[in-house]
Amino acid sequence: MVNAESLSIRGSHRASASRVWIFTRAVFGALVGVSLVGGVAGGLWRLGVALPDPLSFAWTGQVLMVHAALMICGFLGTVIGIERAVAVKHRAALLAPLASGAGAVCLVLGQQAAGAWLGVSAAVAFLAVNAVVVRRQHAAHTLLLLVGAAAWVMGNVLFALGHDGNAVFPWWFAFLVMTIAAERLEMTRLMRRRPGASTTLHAVLLLLLAGAAGSGMAPRAGGLMYGTALVLLAAWLATFDVARRTVFAHGISRYMAICLLGGYAWLAVAGVAWALTALGWAARDAALHALGLGFVVSMMMGHAPVVLPAIARVKLQFGVLFYLPLAALHLSLLMRLFLGPFSEPLRAAGAAFNAATIGFFAATVAGAAVAWRLHHGALGVRKAR
Repeated sequence: MVNAESLSIRGSHRASASRVWIFTRAVFGALVGVSLVGGVAGGLWRLGVALPDPLSFAWTGQVLMVHAALMICGFLGTVIGIERAVAVKHRAALLAPLASGAGAVCLVLGQQAAGAWLGVSAAVAFLAVNAVVVRRQHAAHTLLLLVGAAAWVMGNVLFALGHDGNAVFPWWFAFLVMTIAAERLEMTRLMRRRPGASTTLHAVLLLLLAGAAGSGMAPRAGGLMYGTALVLLAAWLATFDVARRTVFAHGISRYMAICLLGGYAWLAVAGVAWALTALGWAARDAALHALGLGFVVSMMMGHAPVVLPAIARVKLQFGVLFYLPLAALHLSLLMRLFLGPFSEPLRAAGAAFNAATIGFFAATVAGAAVAWRLHHGALGVRKAR
């Protein structure tokens, strides 16, 4: 009787925990969705791509102004925050993505001051989470994650204080670039590297931070340093990442390697464009979107089949269809960044295809989740027989 009562209590606790998890996942899914849809819509409106305006012209104007904040702090910041909270396994760590997601909602609704300072709170909370990670595991990649989080704090504070993109964007992208570099460093930490490889990486990342710090005060010098650092980082990653070996493998390993190597190519393009922008060339769109879409989104596509099952408890059936949105991403960027400067309609069309690619990839992931359930459900039926 005691055992039955104990089992009943345990079952009740499990059911309650499951309901809480479903609710939490729904809340964060909504926050990520609002950030992404608002950010993508703002980016398209900026280029004059006609989209239905669901509320009013004033709402459209607000989203236009905060496109970058919605994409970097709202969407990517929330996703990265959730990933880190799952890794830390502490409920308090969810405060960072909750604040960044809520800040994005405020930005969409036109409450820019509230959204900006919620972003600062999110970044500070995220910095604290990474400090916990460093205390648990003092390693090169965890320290790099901590420095990346500090860059996010700096960018968000500058944004909240009203500084322009020249001062803010380098810090925001430093946060993303250093986070990705840290993840690649962790995944390849057991590889043998040439003497001096780690020192070279540290020097490149210090140059990146120096460029970010200098961009607000001396845009030309800071931009040149920043762009040079991006090119050097692309070369370092292409040389020392395991992707250059696994690209000759099969299945998901090869897919991930192609995503990574393609991303490194766009990182180099972004670095060149960033330096040219600092010199006065009209390459700002290429600098921002080769980095934000070409590099960052390629990395997301590559890691999604591995990361999503861990953070969302959704298992995916990997297949060749994953290559289609990846190819679409690269083709849409080529159209936007290389043909767009000669034709405004082509630039707008490329941006529209960029947005469609993100939706295409989301649909591919959803289809892979359904395929996994169908496949393993059928296996279960066969075993039962």
